[in-house]
Order: sequence, then structure tokens, then C-alpha cells
Amino acid sequence: MKVFVTGTAGFIGYHLAELLLAEGMQVHGFDGMTDYYDVTLKQRRHAMLHQTPGFSATEALLEDDAALSAAVDACEPDVIVHLAAQAGVRYSLENPRAYIDANVIGTFNVMEAARRHHVAHLLMASTSSVYGANADMPYAETQKADTQMSFYAATKKANEAMGHTYAHLHGLPVTMFRFFTVYGPWGRPDMALFKFTDAILRDRPIDVYNHGDMYRDFTYVSDLVRGIRLLMDAVPGDTPVEDDSLSPVAPFRVVNIGNSEKVRLLDFIDAIEAEIGRPAIRNYMEIQPGDVPATWADAALLRRLTGYCPKTPFREGVANFVAWFRDYYGK
Repeated sequence: MKVFVTGTAGFIGYHLAELLLAEGMQVHGFDGMTDYYDVTLKQRRHAMLHQTPGFSATEALLEDDAALSAAVDACEPDVIVHLAAQAGVRYSLENPRAYIDANVIGTFNVMEAARRHHVAHLLMASTSSVYGANADMPYAETQKADTQMSFYAATKKANEAMGHTYAHLHGLPVTMFRFFTVYGPWGRPDMALFKFTDAILRDRPIDVYNHGDMYRDFTYVSDLVRGIRLLMDAVPGDTPVEDDSLSPVAPFRVVNIGNSEKVRLLDFIDAIEAEIGRPAIRNYMEIQPGDVPATWADAALLRRLTGYCPKTPFREGVANFVAWFRDYYGK
């Protein structure tokens, strides 16, 4: 199988490409190598992927339709997995235009390429942030999600609407997966686990928002990409499963990928401290604009479609990350 994956120099894209290559698939990656965070980390991920036969890549921005189209044309993929995006809830307050360029225009370009090539399945990343102000948890895909609280989340909800339209108009099978606080080795430096680990090892304070009264459904990255891989084979069709999000007018479905466990932020910090062997200097702060106090996934639909559900305990995942961090940075 030939798979075109956007964002292969990114955290999740790297892990997915590694998994697909291990299964003997041909993977063509596409990544813009933007400087939102340390480009060296992105280059290192790509360099490791290039060591595996079957991997090739194009370095260009999603907004560059000519470059993206040429790369997809050369690959002639069976499946496209679209992971590349401008990420980050807080950064969307500072630079909202970057989210329009990458997440809206870039995603439109990906959908057009998928339509032209009549791919068997287009899978695209959304986020748990689209649930916004919803208070009924755990979040289920069939819930109404119209109260996004960050511009990042709004662009991802727009992607879901765009994907449904293409599925309806062109018969293009589309699966949107909503991620829940992904973490693990090779993670992004802007994410809490990375920042907390780095700060504790340097004896620097960490910012704990909402005074620690935050809950997240932490999902280990290997579990996440296994879910994506299995969803590649669960192509939306005409027959729904129990409590399905399958559209009545299009081969389109939304699926949560989460650990189905609501973990208190303070317990997560405790796990980091225990693994490092020293306490954090905690700077308690008010909740930031655009942030939500809790996320929690109902992953029953994923289990019905694939027979799989993420299961790595957060303390185990934290231990794996800290071990990687210390090895990579020599700390």
C-alpha cells in the first residue's frame, strides 16, 4: 500500500510513518519544517525515517498547492493521512493567520489532491478542542460541537465541515479523528510534558494553569498511531455501527482517539516529579484564554470499528518520555 502522510517531521506524523514502514508500506511524507518549534528536532525525525527503505519526502508548505499537488501526483497514493497543521491553542491567540494558512487553505489543498486521485480513504486530524464548552463528558462523537473556545479549535471544526462536504459531493471516503492530549517520546517542545520535564531538570519553575484544577485524557503516542493505522482499514460506507457518527448523506465519520481516562494535571505533574526524582517549582496561574478545564474521551466507537482502544497508563508513558528526553538531551 502507498500512503501519503502530511506532517511526517512532526511528532505524530513521525510515529505513524515509522509504524507504516514497519508494516512494509511505502510512505511519502510531506512537511513544511516551519520554525514554530526547534527545526532540528523535525530534521532528526525525518533523518531517521529516511534510513528505512520505502520512505521518501517532500519539504514544502501545505499552502504551496503546486508543490503539494506534484508530490501527490508522483506518489499516486492509495490512502492519504493528513496530520500536518499549525498546532497550539495559545499560539493561535498570537498568530491566527498561520492557522488559516496551514489549517484551512492547506487542508483544502490536501482534499483537492485526494479528490483528483480518487484515493480509497482520506483520514484527517481534528482535535478534542472542538468540543469546546461542552460539559457533558466523556465526549462522544455524536454530541453537538459548536462552542469552540480557541481559534485553533475553530479551524479544526472547519476542517470537519469541509471534509463532510467533499465526502458528500465527490463520494470521497473521509474519516476525521479527534486527538486527546497526545504525549510521548519525540514530543513537541511546546507541550506540557516536554516543558515540565525540561524545567524540573533545570530547577526552573513550571506554570500550572487554573491552579492545577485541570483534567486531561492523556493519550500515549504509540496508542494513537495504532488507532489511526486501524482506522485506515475502517473505510466509511453505508452501514453504521452502534452509536455511529457516520453521516446519513456521505461516507464521512468522526472518531475519538483517547485513553478514556480523565487524569488530574496535578497527578500528571506528580508522575513527572517521581520519575525525575525531584520536585517541581510550581507557579500557579489562572486559566489561559481559549483553554478548557477538562477533556475526556468516549472511545467506544473506535473500539467498535477496530477492536482496539488506547490503554497505556499515564505513569508508564511519562516514564518512557523522561527516559527519551534524558537520552536525547544528555540530562
